[in-house]
Amino acid sequence: MGEFNEKKATCGTVCLKYLLFTYNCCFWLAGLAVMAVGIWTLALKSDYISLLASSTYLATAYILVVAGVVVMVTGVLGCCATFKERRNLLRLYFILLLLIFLLEIIAGVLAYVYYQQLNTELKENLKDTMTKQYHQPGHEGVTSAVDKLQQEFHCCGSNNSQDWRDSEWIRSGEAGGRVVPDSCCKTVVPGCGQRDHASNIYKVEGGCITKLETFIQEHLRVIGAVGIGIACVQVFGMVFTCCLYRSLKLEHY
Repeated sequence: MGEFNEKKATCGTVCLKYLLFTYNCCFWLAGLAVMAVGIWTLALKSDYISLLASSTYLATAYILVVAGVVVMVTGVLGCCATFKERRNLLRLYFILLLLIFLLEIIAGVLAYVYYQQLNTELKENLKDTMTKQYHQPGHEGVTSAVDKLQQEFHCCGSNNSQDWRDSEWIRSGEAGGRVVPDSCCKTVVPGCGQRDHASNIYKVEGGCITKLETFIQEHLRVIGAVGIGIACVQVFGMVFTCCLYRSLKLEHY
């Protein structure tokens, strides 16, 4: 009877080992995906970060990159711990899983909270940022972001093209007779911003606020979904780890 129980325990341990190994392979790929989303945000979608008053959007991207790297390292550690049957490595693996779980939840929650606050933040700050920092010394990043924003989303001004009347650059006389930046023009040529007629510049209902808000909200949904999704998957990993740890402990005794 004792021999039967021992074989049963050994069979269960082997099944858990292969199950956890398969999970770790998938988990490693998931970590690669999480890191890719974070890098994608920082490298390709960060042009407009200088236009945002809050650093929450940037923080969620950095959290995803860090979490992705830790996930990939943890996946390798999990494979080693599984096949070497080292309980101390399994404990470390479980702690890292828990840490990553918390990081992913934090990223998801930050994305959700910022999603709710985005509209208010843009309404309160975007116009001031565009009119006070555009073409001002030390704010080249804002100038570049505003030009790209207006050209990419075919808009002009925070709420409408009239916002540029309050621009420090326009009022200073350095604008060369322009009433809006050249990036407002449908066809950009030097000095085209001297005419603000609808045939020459973009006059979109809602201005650039609506366009930028939609763009960032769509990306925040991706960040939130990735963070919460991977966190849910990790629950299974922690359960498998606890089961294998308990099984090894029983065999040890």
